[in-house]
Amino acid sequence: MTKTINIHFLGAAEVVTGSKYLVDTPEKNILIDCGMFQGSKELRELNWLELPIDVSAIDIVMLTHGHLDHVGFLPRLLYQGFKGVIIGTAPTLAITEIVLMDSGKIHEEEASKANKENYSKHKPALPFYTIKDVKKTIEYFQVINESVWVELSNNISCRFKYNGHILGSTFIELDIYGKRFVFSGDLGRSHDYLLSPPKKPKWADYLFLESTYGNKNHSHEDIESVLSNLIEETLMKKGNLIIPSFAVERLQTLIYLLWKLFKENKIPDIPIYIDSPMGNNVLEVFKDFPEWHNLTSSEYNAMRNHSNIVQSYKETWEVVDNPASKIIVAGSGMITGGRVLTYLQYLLNKPSTTVLLVGYQAEGTRGRKLLEGVDKLKIYGRYYPVLASVKNVESLSAHADMNELLKWSNSIINAPEKVFLVHGEPEASFELMKVMKQKFQWNIHLPKLFEVVQINI
Repeated sequence: MTKTINIHFLGAAEVVTGSKYLVDTPEKNILIDCGMFQGSKELRELNWLELPIDVSAIDIVMLTHGHLDHVGFLPRLLYQGFKGVIIGTAPTLAITEIVLMDSGKIHEEEASKANKENYSKHKPALPFYTIKDVKKTIEYFQVINESVWVELSNNISCRFKYNGHILGSTFIELDIYGKRFVFSGDLGRSHDYLLSPPKKPKWADYLFLESTYGNKNHSHEDIESVLSNLIEETLMKKGNLIIPSFAVERLQTLIYLLWKLFKENKIPDIPIYIDSPMGNNVLEVFKDFPEWHNLTSSEYNAMRNHSNIVQSYKETWEVVDNPASKIIVAGSGMITGGRVLTYLQYLLNKPSTTVLLVGYQAEGTRGRKLLEGVDKLKIYGRYYPVLASVKNVESLSAHADMNELLKWSNSIINAPEKVFLVHGEPEASFELMKVMKQKFQWNIHLPKLFEVVQINI
């Protein structure tokens, strides 16, 4: 008897944010990831809409990893009626808890600030969700072991496999009525300072592949030389090097790199300030799950002790007021929020300041605008002139590039019945589709946001 499976592309289709894919089957309804939309106002407004599905019918949410664009919508899912379970690896759930608690706090603070300073069009401005909502969400978490098949129903089982993007991250294999559905999640790099290379799938009847960098390969720049030179320039200018950083993985990698450069006498003992409460908490997750990364305990302790961990907002202001040259690593990576906004408010208008962007900058974010050369940046309702130097490096990206995506896909020994390219801006997905069709002759589809694809098995 034919079984019908409907795939709902509820996010990360035609865009690199808001990952949510509903696998609607006769036995279980499974949501792969549950991310917030980030970036442009048009995308952010999608977060406030009711999902075009029966949320109460979702049985399981499976998380590939703990980034906000993959987990940030979870409290709203509960608000819309979800009553199932949320599963992921132990470090993924630990990071998700940290990310959501931080997000809830920021939502509350920004709503309060908007109401106090009267710069929101909404009267009153409401938080997207609160810390109380997050605490309720955490009660639904259940840990799943990596590389172990788990039976979900008579004809559905799943397995989570290491994919090297961030601590705890995985791709997901779903066996449904004898067909294998593979969701890549965000794929990591072949070579990483902290993590091992991604494991690879052997079989996929239906492949859902990220395409963030589907149209380009990362440059082979020497990141250690780039950092050393920028630090030398910063000291010569008697200025500040500000590195907006993703709190999960990128921040820990930067702490490691700066310690490594100092240990090898490649940079002087310039003060380094790490200002990301969420990033500091994720450092603890590295300590708790040593089997998931490549740092020894002595390396972990040494790199942590080399930097000044900013503990409070009061200390943030002390760092801002300190006239000495310094390195500031602060969240968030795309400058969409976080402590880095405070530093930019006061230091972006100084020619002695350098801003170093070290990760993907989604369309519509402040990071993308700086990358594109804007002469002023809007922060909390006001515009600030951009007189600082803006630099960019891609070699620290936690996302696989085109060649790495192709090598990962090449491990699949069969020809999938269909490949869906997701989590990419249109030009990236389209270019990857062209290359994959030429290389593999696979049947590839570029889904649109909120599209529903029916699969008969």
